[in-house]
Amino acid sequence: MPAVALFACVSTQAFAQQSLFPNPPPPPVQAPANMKAGEGAIAVQARYSRDGGVINGGLHWRVYADKPDQNGVFRLFKEDSNPQPTFVLPNGNYVLHVAFGLASAAKPIQIAGGTSRETFEIPGGGLRIEGRVGNAKIPNSQISFDIYKGSQFEQSERRPLATSVLTGDVVLVPEGTYYILSKYGDGNAVVRSDVRVQAGKLTDIIVTHRAAQIMFKLVSRRGGEALANTDWAVISPAGDTIAESKGAFPRVILAEGEYKVIARNDNKVYQQDLTVIPGVDGEIEVLAR
Repeated sequence: MPAVALFACVSTQAFAQQSLFPNPPPPPVQAPANMKAGEGAIAVQARYSRDGGVINGGLHWRVYADKPDQNGVFRLFKEDSNPQPTFVLPNGNYVLHVAFGLASAAKPIQIAGGTSRETFEIPGGGLRIEGRVGNAKIPNSQISFDIYKGSQFEQSERRPLATSVLTGDVVLVPEGTYYILSKYGDGNAVVRSDVRVQAGKLTDIIVTHRAAQIMFKLVSRRGGEALANTDWAVISPAGDTIAESKGAFPRVILAEGEYKVIARNDNKVYQQDLTVIPGVDGEIEVLAR
């Protein structure tokens, strides 16, 4: 089983759009110049909560028919990515949906001529994640994050909400508890961290890995040339294979701990013990004798 650590530094800050005070009422909706007879206009906006700030970016609006067609499909009438669009539609009933990243809201609307306004509440927040070993930031190419709904301690099978999230990306999710699965390299350096996301807040996560990057060489003498065409395996104390590779200079990222390194070359097997210290990258020579 892969070694698992549980450590993350969490900080939160309000999105720029979040207000600490009630928002003033929006101005009346003006009838668009292109509105025709038999049509109406609806202006829409979204907030983090009833008293929260107006969301001024990252929204995607869609207007659907309120009933499916003969093929069971809800027709899409219009969509818009502006923060506060105004939709001009023929009189009738519709469903208006707005997405804020992975958070969303929907409600039925009725167009009956004239103008109206609707405000949606989307209790969503943001996650931004970074991986480190000690004080050193892990390069983007060596780390990725998966985000799951709920706590890691819940006993249920779940699919990730977002996969292969990169350092610095902001993932917008509904308010609630999530856990982050952080993978550093292709070995067993894995960290799971629970985090609480608040509506209207950007939560910064620093995930600390206790791991190191190790390069292997099979040599006939200390300081000698590495032997090509070597097969490598890293074995845990329990006998599990943690990593396998082939070549003269393979590199593997391993979690802190004790291992056995096995090299196979020219039908011969060589091995050596290995202790991985967090943040101490190194080179291991295995003697072919």
